[in-house]
Amino acid sequence: MSVQEIKKHAVLPPIISRSDKEFLESMQRYIITETERVGCNEEGPADEYYIIYRNVFDKVIEYVTAYKSILTSIKKEYDAFIEKIKKDQRTVFNLHGKLKALAAEPTTLVYHRKRTIQLEAKMRIIENNSSKIQLQIDKMKQLRAEWDMKEVKHFPFSKDPSKPIPGMTLEESVNLDALNKYLKHLEDKYAEIKQLMSKKYVPAQRKADLEEEMIVILKRRDVAENLNKELQFRFNELISLGEYEKAVCFAARSPRRILQNIGTVNKFKAVGKIRGKPSPLLLFFEAIFSTSHAHRRPVNAELTLEGIKCGLSEKRLDLVINWITQEKLTFSEEAGNVICAFGEQNTHDKAKCLALAQIIYNECSLHSKTLLCLCKQGQIHEAMEYIHQFKDLTSGYLMQLIKLCPHHELIWCLTKEWNGKPPLLSFGLVILHLFSLDMKKVGIKLLQEINKGGKDVIEHLMINDSFCCLERWQEVATICLQNGFDRLYDDIMSILRSQAGVTEISEDDDTVNLMQHVFW
Repeated sequence: MSVQEIKKHAVLPPIISRSDKEFLESMQRYIITETERVGCNEEGPADEYYIIYRNVFDKVIEYVTAYKSILTSIKKEYDAFIEKIKKDQRTVFNLHGKLKALAAEPTTLVYHRKRTIQLEAKMRIIENNSSKIQLQIDKMKQLRAEWDMKEVKHFPFSKDPSKPIPGMTLEESVNLDALNKYLKHLEDKYAEIKQLMSKKYVPAQRKADLEEEMIVILKRRDVAENLNKELQFRFNELISLGEYEKAVCFAARSPRRILQNIGTVNKFKAVGKIRGKPSPLLLFFEAIFSTSHAHRRPVNAELTLEGIKCGLSEKRLDLVINWITQEKLTFSEEAGNVICAFGEQNTHDKAKCLALAQIIYNECSLHSKTLLCLCKQGQIHEAMEYIHQFKDLTSGYLMQLIKLCPHHELIWCLTKEWNGKPPLLSFGLVILHLFSLDMKKVGIKLLQEINKGGKDVIEHLMINDSFCCLERWQEVATICLQNGFDRLYDDIMSILRSQAGVTEISEDDDTVNLMQHVFW
């Protein structure tokens, strides 16, 4: 059959076999699955797309044996071309950095020249001043030498033994005990002057030694600055290439902890979260905190605070607990506040957060906040021991503590004797304080408990209460009457009347003298 005859017939599409169709579908599923797994968007990172499609290409080559050699050659050329592009990108990045440095050199040179001129002018001024001072010193030395010559000529002896000793009478100057006492006084004065001179003046050699030390220190500073710039450049290169895990290890192991600073933290913050991978910022804090024991100085307060914030934002309270209890950190009040706020937002972790905040506040000697954490955890016995250990906690603060943590057991412990020590607060004043703060429920609960105890309990409280005056107890009785505690009202008023020389004060009588019981 001729070619012309073949063209007359319609060309049918190729028939795909079942195995080919299954292979193509599996490849399509592989592409979709891998793309979603690595978190590629529509624009997508070139490297990750390249890896996915390179794997697909390899599988197609293995599957299509007839075209394996030609497809392998095509793939080899594509791989070489892509590697050449990557190498060119790295070269461009390095050249761009060098170009920046070269562009800044003329400006730096101008600044150096200007600074040189300023320093030369300053040196000329200093030299002129030094010459004037030296002339004055030479003149003073000459005058002193002339004066010494005149003194030697007129006074061959520095002291005349026949003259009385200054500060002593004639009788004392011939008394051996008085002379020994005066000699001891002079020796002490001489030692004091000698010690003062050793502190006030230093030898010229010491000045030279200090200058040499300063030169050595300046050289060390220059070396450290150069090292810092070099490390910063390597670190920025890893960040720009997306090698975040390597950047974390590089920053954590940097010499003298140069890269462990807030600038590095901000770099990792700018990276943000990467889909399917741990946060680079969290990895950085894990690395520096885990190696904190290897250094003499602990991680500073600023990095500690940022690390705690990062751990809590990632819901990794377990890491924060380990850092605070095991690692070598520097705590601050802000760190404790952040943990307390996290506990308020996550009630199931509140107890753990209070315990962590207590450790931090105690480490920072913040006694009031440490005490509040103990009370909120229900550790009333430990809180009372803490209060009696630090006696600088005022009654005003204890009243504020009751407002922040109105725990009944705490109030009873503060208003009763504790291990033989008198009460820290007045029960009557606490009741009045609670009702004035619109904390009526807490006040009524306390009145119910004391009402169960009978008259003996309230009488014991009133007699041993040295803070609340009788007039204030009458106000407490009025509150009891207003809230339905009639028997408690009668008991308080009965105890008040039984006190010798006490008269009941009427609220309507403005002329009553509140101090008349003193003169009864």
